[in-house]
Amino acid sequence: MNGLRASRWRVLLLAGLVLGIGTAIALLPGHRGWFDVGVYHGAVNHWVRGHGQLYDYVRPGTEYGFTYPPFAAVCMLPMALLGWYPTIAVNLAVTVAATAFVLYVLIDPIARREGWSRWFSFALAGCLFAMLGPVRDTVSFGQINLVLMALVYLDLWLLERRHWLAGVGSGVAAAIKLTPAIFIGYLLVTRQWRAAAVASGTAAAATALTAVLAPGASRTYFTDALWDTGRVGVLDYVSNQSLLGMVARLNPAHPDRLLWVALVGVVAAVWVRRARRVAWLGDHRAGFALTGVAACLISPITWVHHLVWLAPALVVLADAAPPLDSGDPQARRRLWASIGAYVLLASSLVWLWSGDDRGVVPYVGGNSYVLLALGMLLFLPVGDGRPAHQDDTVDEPVTSRGEIKSGESL
Repeated sequence: MNGLRASRWRVLLLAGLVLGIGTAIALLPGHRGWFDVGVYHGAVNHWVRGHGQLYDYVRPGTEYGFTYPPFAAVCMLPMALLGWYPTIAVNLAVTVAATAFVLYVLIDPIARREGWSRWFSFALAGCLFAMLGPVRDTVSFGQINLVLMALVYLDLWLLERRHWLAGVGSGVAAAIKLTPAIFIGYLLVTRQWRAAAVASGTAAAATALTAVLAPGASRTYFTDALWDTGRVGVLDYVSNQSLLGMVARLNPAHPDRLLWVALVGVVAAVWVRRARRVAWLGDHRAGFALTGVAACLISPITWVHHLVWLAPALVVLADAAPPLDSGDPQARRRLWASIGAYVLLASSLVWLWSGDDRGVVPYVGGNSYVLLALGMLLFLPVGDGRPAHQDDTVDEPVTSRGEIKSGESL
């Protein structure tokens, strides 16, 4: 009877959350009108049906065209068979499926380890995930961020099971868009040699196959479009929450590229050090989360909707917070840090400074997501000794005397 009552309360709670979050999403400003999927759909049709050049396409009334490698366009070729509204519907369906897989990989092991109701944990996580600003923007733009994340986190799932195909997801993602290639870097710096070879081989094979099928588009991309940052957008626009965006907002007319390179070098060094440490501890979940954070910082352009890559770090941070009654002095700090980070990402705060405001407060506020990512990179708690899942297949790290290492935090 108590179990039935608890289930009823869970259903009521979820119904209230779905109603409240659905209403908030419907009423909040920032609906993007499927802009990016419109670019994909228009570019593919221009390329296939109009017999034009892929990278010559510009969406009518805008300055934006196709910016991804040609392999991405090959993957999107089915759009040429679909009308506008069916394309939106398919994009939504694929995004929902990708999101479900990512949440399964991130949340289900925690629910099983803690003995929580798995369906309730998954549904609650889905509600909270949907409220994040980058997630709302990804869906509203019709972007592919969550699909790329699903491909990368397929590798985490395979890596934890020592599957020989680990790496194939990151390879495909890197061939579709260059930013996920940093996850191949993670496999290399943490000495996951087989997975790194699979990822590199997959990316190279996909790119080479595209060069055979579409030599003109491949040549144009790698000799011209890849280097034309003006195709992507304005560097100092507040939506660009990368290190280069932060530097560009100091002097929009002449961004200090040397300062940016120096900051990228520091971030890369910190990421490599921490990634190697967490991999040695067997904590690839924290390693993948750190890598997503580093990708957002290092990429020259990180629009707000790209910040979905920070979501796994939120999960790691929340999971590292012990119960408040545990007596752990870090419990309250970690709990409030995870709540604060979530609220910040859900708030879309940076848009308050989307004009040409100058001054310390507008600058800090307009770079709040960059600062959040830097904080995650430096202070994300990792290696707390918790197994990835109950039937954990990852080797437990040991000291030179064979003792289990646990409770370590960098």
